[in-house]
Amino acid sequence: MERAFGTLQGRIPQELRIRGLATAEVANVYLRDVFRPDFNGRFGVQASEQGSAFIVYVGAALEDTLCLQEDRQVGRDNCVSWRGKSLQIPQQTHRHHYVRATIRVHEYPDGGLAVFDGPRCLARYDRDAKLIKPTVPRAA
Repeated sequence: MERAFGTLQGRIPQELRIRGLATAEVANVYLRDVFRPDFNGRFGVQASEQGSAFIVYVGAALEDTLCLQEDRQVGRDNCVSWRGKSLQIPQQTHRHHYVRATIRVHEYPDGGLAVFDGPRCLARYDRDAKLIKPTVPRAA
């Protein structure tokens, strides 16, 4: 796509200059009615199958993929440090403590934080490192 965009960005201004099309309105009509149909006719390729190639994403929550993630070691107080803040890991039913364990901290664009042990979310925090609630999914 980058190569195609580069080609079009180099070619379209020359096409407009050669045809003397100086206003945006006239250029848009030319691009819609002449250039695009001609370009697609010469370089377009029919799809090998009918329908859409897009499928619904069913993997991990994208917000937990598209965030800052860093591994940290839990201290003797069952807390992990993150940017000068101390995140207390609440009591868990599946494990007594996380002392000296390596966990993963997620920082979201809104400043919220979460602590993970593998795929398991142990707790979520607001931007001030205050516990929101353990294992409750984030609102979209």
